[in-house]
Amino acid sequence: MERTVYISKRRYGFYWFSVVLLAFFYSIIIAHPLYGADESKSAKIDAKVNEALKRFYEQVEDGKEIAKRAKGLLILPNVGKGALIVGFEYGRGALRVGGKTVDYYSMAAGSLGFQIGGEAKDIIITFNNDDALKGFRAAKGWEAGVDGNVALFTVGGGQKSLSAMNENPILAFIFDVKGLIADISIKGAKFNKLDLSE
Repeated sequence: MERTVYISKRRYGFYWFSVVLLAFFYSIIIAHPLYGADESKSAKIDAKVNEALKRFYEQVEDGKEIAKRAKGLLILPNVGKGALIVGFEYGRGALRVGGKTVDYYSMAAGSLGFQIGGEAKDIIITFNNDDALKGFRAAKGWEAGVDGNVALFTVGGGQKSLSAMNENPILAFIFDVKGLIADISIKGAKFNKLDLSE
């Protein structure tokens, strides 16, 4: 009888721990301050995209040359992930062509497995030929690994970024990773165009 009560208390405690942890993840991922009274939604995203691009130039070798050569850049700053067995990842960013924003996108991904914690990271996906960029922009709900193969570039891994661009139509750079999970995969991530009209 005493053992039954003990297990019940443990389950009750775990339940509240889960609720608090998930609420914390929600505040990081979903309630990230993206909107404001003084700036439009697009201006908020563009400001964060500019910051991420600056970090890209600082942390990735040949970052400026990569941005110059790519036909298009999908820049997703501070993509957040929270996990308590089931993980959820979400971010918003901008697609830039010729240095100018042409569309805004969201990225969402889910995962299942032993994982507890949270992280934030910057993701830049380069479209290295016209067909790859055209296919991405034409899709309604583009999924990495299904609608297009995305090669992952390991920052600091010794691989030459410009050579990787020549070999892969779509290349993903994940950098400035902060948190406990350290997950650098985007397989299965879904990208949807955003309507930010006021």
